[in-house]
Amino acid sequence: MQRKSNELLAGYCQFRPRFGRVRENLEGVIRALRQVRADLIVLPELPFTGYHFRDRSEALALAEDPRDSDTVAALARLCKRKRMHLVTGFAERRRDRVFNSALLIGPQGLRHVYRKLHLFKDEKSCFDPGDIDLSVQTVNDFRIGMMVCFDWAFPEVARTLALKGAQLLCHPANLVLAHCQQAMLTRSLENAVYAVTANRTGADRRPHGVLRFTGGSQITAPGGRLLHRAPAARAKIHVTALDMSAAGNKWLTPRNHLLRDRRPEFYLA
Repeated sequence: MQRKSNELLAGYCQFRPRFGRVRENLEGVIRALRQVRADLIVLPELPFTGYHFRDRSEALALAEDPRDSDTVAALARLCKRKRMHLVTGFAERRRDRVFNSALLIGPQGLRHVYRKLHLFKDEKSCFDPGDIDLSVQTVNDFRIGMMVCFDWAFPEVARTLALKGAQLLCHPANLVLAHCQQAMLTRSLENAVYAVTANRTGADRRPHGVLRFTGGSQITAPGGRLLHRAPAARAKIHVTALDMSAAGNKWLTPRNHLLRDRRPEFYLA
């Protein structure tokens, strides 16, 4: 079947990472994506290390510098072989700092790093807050923006990416609250963008406690439409063709434009 020029084949890979088993988790992702046909796949937040770190030193010990990372190199080889892009969560080490990041990786290797701006709960004890401006990258001539998990709770993130031209929000996540999936429908409505939220399943069972994750990875569309949602408790890969021209139409009614009708002079910073 011939691809339409305005379509992007995009989706998510939802699975259960095992804490600290970086190589095992990486090999599982590569196996799972081997037969998948897509332009862009979004993986969960911290899908190779796991999430529930004991402290900052443990996060640093498991983190990698993406510029010199066996994990990134293996993912780049996969992307080159399949001519696709990945947006993946990543524990990023930069000298003595450690960030909860998202990477854009393509056939040519690492393309962009985004560092999570809004740290959730105990992440504040393990990670440095993000220090890279929100920006838009191009995949197959379409514009994507990257955000990570708890960024969903701050509508300024999605709005900033939309103002910069993003048509699709790529959203790696490790969700433990019940609110995000519904909130991302609203982000798609208020910005007329697509969004792919890739969540994980299962639990991180650590000596300092257990964290359970909610699954429910999803794809939402302009107008606040839910295109697909995964089950809560099992692995799932889903890819769909997105008509990216729909994200260019910001008219909510014939007289209301979602971006031009803003009144920023009356908003608090």
